Amino acid sequence: MTYCLGIKVKEGLVAIADTRITTGTDTTVKKKITIIQKEHYSLFVMTSGLRSVRDKAIVYFDELLDTAEFSKLYQAVNAFGQQVRRVADEDRETLEKNGFKFDLNTIIGGQLKDDEEHKLFLLYPEGNWVELGLGAPFVVIGNSGHGKAILNRILNEDSDMKLALKAGFLSFDSTRVSSNNVDFPIDVALYKKDSFEIVEQRYTQRDMADISAQWDEELKNALVNIPGEWMDKAFKKIPK
Repeated sequence: MTYCLGIKVKEGLVAIADTRITTGTDTTVKKKITIIQKEHYSLFVMTSGLRSVRDKAIVYFDELLDTAEFSKLYQAVNAFGQQVRRVADEDRETLEKNGFKFDLNTIIGGQLKDDEEHKLFLLYPEGNWVELGLGAPFVVIGNSGHGKAILNRILNEDSDMKLALKAGFLSFDSTRVSSNNVDFPIDVALYKKDSFEIVEQRYTQRDMADISAQWDEELKNALVNIPGEWMDKAFKKIPK
């Protein structure tokens, strides 16, 4: 499984991807975010699904970029979707015959020279996509069930990038402690609007241990400090 998170706020984009790959009983560390950076051309690609499908689609897309030129991000998203469909045409039948579902969900974010602002897209295995707007400031692919609560409560279009990254890490950490197939290291990509420069950083479990521990303690203290009088009606009904 995977945890990949893309966040769009007015200030810019935040992307977080874990690196754990689980195959049977074996686990390895592999990068799940690809960054493509040129002059006035910045985008990142994060995927969740079959690794073989992902690798093949990325290779085809890289090859296409040698000759194709895009001035808006949606054009690059369309092109990546075409490569996903190409891989599906080549491999879907064989994969499904051997018990593997053809699966690849993709988050693509960035800004190209003719984009008025930074963009964030979710691309489905069928090659179609939706654009994430300011009314829906984040998208998670992979193991998405455990970490959405804090994002829903905290993030909005006016959140700054530091708050977005902080909430994003806590969302990842909630997922990590609830699942054995999501883990450190994590890769973080940051893009500030109109900068045309993506900054990347990797964090290990040791890097973030103090933050994880503090979050655990803060949650426990918050629970203890929530008033309990509302429970009295229920507990009074318990036979003595």
